[in-house]
This record gives sequence, structure tokens and C-alpha cells, in this order.
Amino acid sequence: MKNRNIALCIILTLVTCGIYSLFWNVNLNNDFAEHNGKEKNGWTMILLSIITCGIYYFVWIYRMGEEIEKAGGKNEGIAYLLLSLFGFGIVAMALIQHQENELCPKIENL
Repeated sequence: MKNRNIALCIILTLVTCGIYSLFWNVNLNNDFAEHNGKEKNGWTMILLSIITCGIYYFVWIYRMGEEIEKAGGKNEGIAYLLLSLFGFGIVAMALIQHQENELCPKIENL
């Protein structure tokens, strides 16, 4: 897991018109997958989201709450899903990154 600057991620997402958010999503997905002993499949998530016209993204964002819980954080999958459904996906991503940033020191001390 990697501690990332949330403000910088948001700014890069806005400046690149959302392109950076794809890399941000992939990295978050791969970080939690690696920590939880699963296969890294971030680009598969992006591809499935494109094929399903964004529907898979909502499934993925909800499941991120479960992945965070497995890593030792709080499951807020419903909050992430609702934020994304109402057009605040970048806020959901920032909250997920915040959870990862909080978990980094705990995981390093194990």
C-alpha cells in the first residue's frame, strides 16, 4: 500500500479531465488486492467498466469498502456507492485514498 497525497490526486484528475483517475483507480485496486492476497486486476476493472458503460464501476466502488475492511479499515462501501451514484465519485475516491493512507502506518508496523 502506498501513502498518496489526496489533494494532488484530485488536482491531477481535474487537470487531466479524468484521465489520471483511471490510474488512481487501478493503483488503489492493486494496492488492496496485493495486501489482501488477491490477484492484481486494476486494468480489468477499467475494461469491465468501459464495456458495461460504467455499471461495473459502481460494483467495484462498493466492493472497495469490503477490501478496506479486510485490510483492517472501516467498510464504507455504501457511502462510496451513494457518492458515486450522485456524481461525487471523486469524493468517494478521496475517501478510499484517505482510508488507505490511514492503514499504511498500521500495516508497516505489523
